[in-house]
Amino acid sequence: MRVGSWGLELVCVCYLLIVYITSRGLIAAPRYRLLQARLRDCRSRVECLAAARGDDSPEKAVVAAVAGRLDALELGGTVVWRLSSRYGVIAIPLSKLAAAWRALHASERRLLGVEPPDEVLAQREVLLIQLAASSDAGDAELAAKLAAEAAADPRSAEARALVLAAAQRVHELEDSAAERDYDQQRVALWLALTGLFAILLIGRVLDHRETMLLGALGGFLSPVVGVMRSQRPSSWGVLVLAPVGGALAAVGGLLLVRMLADPDLNLLGQVFLENSWGAPERPIALAVALLFGFSGQLFSRLALTATGQLTAPAPSPRAV
Repeated sequence: MRVGSWGLELVCVCYLLIVYITSRGLIAAPRYRLLQARLRDCRSRVECLAAARGDDSPEKAVVAAVAGRLDALELGGTVVWRLSSRYGVIAIPLSKLAAAWRALHASERRLLGVEPPDEVLAQREVLLIQLAASSDAGDAELAAKLAAEAAADPRSAEARALVLAAAQRVHELEDSAAERDYDQQRVALWLALTGLFAILLIGRVLDHRETMLLGALGGFLSPVVGVMRSQRPSSWGVLVLAPVGGALAAVGGLLLVRMLADPDLNLLGQVFLENSWGAPERPIALAVALLFGFSGQLFSRLALTATGQLTAPAPSPRAV
């Protein structure tokens, strides 16, 4: 089996394109659609409050300011994360999406400050449930203060201030979790891009295209088998990096096998000596590459064995 001169390059480019579109279409696009729904809900609240308030009331200015902020968020020329019919889901930068969520949360809190008392009480119950689900001690303390103040006088200014503080805390938790997820996606994309560049370089210089393709197949099969066995979804970063890491582990593993099978060490035997780095196209070598791509633990154990051989103390000479 021989891979054409541009076969590996085509596979790498297609994989990077699939990863990029998947990150935007399956991760950013749902968050964007949820943002659009929350924007419509927030605009409905603005219209209701604007109709209920008089023209001379101080709350009218707050409602008008929030309405202007929502208009800015919905204008296509104002934010570049807006979906485009020309570019589709790839036109959603993750950093802009996170900033848009923070702006929406700020607008929701400003509306909460002018909501009628009944709506504030309903929001308080929701916030208490969300704070109770947090493992942070500060969130539990804030929930206790909010419950105590509401029990004393649920319509007081102090109770409303605690509701606003709780809303800000809940929004910060949501925004921080989303931004951590986006950061992990960016790191995974950077590592995938760097790994693909290394794969192309090794494929050109060392001519181990088949080895890396079989290792990438093993890296793809590893999370697939894990999901099928455990019935639990794997993280996006693991799914993206597994084929890239499997390809690099395969070529590095064959080199370690050749080292440990060398006659001077003779740890793996003649079979691996003849079916490793020097003959990567043989079936045994390809199967070994597939195993290295499938099991990162196998590569780690072999690397530790090789490290132990290199760092082992030299035998002392016998006394004459």
